Amino acid sequence: MSAATTGTTPTDAAPRVCVLASFMYDLVVTAPVRPGPGETVVGSSFETFVGGKGFNQAVAARRAGAEVGVIGRLGDDSFGEEFRAFLHAEGIAADHVLADAGSGTGVGLPVVEDGGQNSIVIVPRANLHVTRHDVAAASGAIAGADVLLVQLELPMPATLAAVRIAHGSGVRVVLNPAPYQELPADLLAMVDVLVPNEVELRQLAHADADTPVADVATAWWQGRPGALVVTLGSEGVLLLEGDAAPEHVPALAVDAVDTIGAGDTFCGNLGARLAAGDPLREAVLRANAAAALSVQRHGGAPSAPRVDEVDHLLGRTDHALA
Repeated sequence: MSAATTGTTPTDAAPRVCVLASFMYDLVVTAPVRPGPGETVVGSSFETFVGGKGFNQAVAARRAGAEVGVIGRLGDDSFGEEFRAFLHAEGIAADHVLADAGSGTGVGLPVVEDGGQNSIVIVPRANLHVTRHDVAAASGAIAGADVLLVQLELPMPATLAAVRIAHGSGVRVVLNPAPYQELPADLLAMVDVLVPNEVELRQLAHADADTPVADVATAWWQGRPGALVVTLGSEGVLLLEGDAAPEHVPALAVDAVDTIGAGDTFCGNLGARLAAGDPLREAVLRANAAAALSVQRHGGAPSAPRVDEVDHLLGRTDHALA
């Protein structure tokens, strides 16, 4: 029986997180503003980072202290080699990351404004070829985890296959529904914790921008199993669990320089803490602190903080993972 089923983590093992991972090599431009149609803007910097929502979340969970394994596809190219080197350096198991000779590694092209906000174009490439058969081959890694982290950057059949394996094995499922798409009812029914941002929540609920987010969340989530955690950027987090009223967790006041990967840092830390047996609210508090640290740095995965940094920010060390 997994720790996800019992609600505790064995004392002789670190918490275990499995990530169905997308890989996007980020080519990042910083500019005063995003260009409009037909407009050319002179940028101030250009950098490259390994990224992708699933990859970023895997790194964040690992730095939060969990044992992490990833499932996915990389191109047989220099970008793929860089990802594999990063995974090895972080101590993340990549036994189920396949080399796709027919497609290149996925790429992302973010434009970051001077104030830290960003918009991104992604070209998934090899990520689009992850299949339910790839997932089935990694079923042991999923069933042996305490938490499965999934997003929506990979084909839905693969995502559904992974969630079904986890759900059937008593493994807790954390879904970050990004980039937005409609969620199949059977997928949503198997999710233990859904983590959209405010825009994604409004899209899922088909709600307008004028309705208060707490009202949207309450109306849409009413009667559903599991928990809803809505990330609100600089406004913090909204948490709905069971029949309790929505709880607002304020953001920590920081000077943001780059919001790329902040949501992924949040999800990775949330997954690691839930895998460790933390109550959801406690896991949200630590994930919130980790995200606050990440926005003070550049890049996606490289900006994810380590356990001691989160401890320092929160002013305590009693919840550090082994």
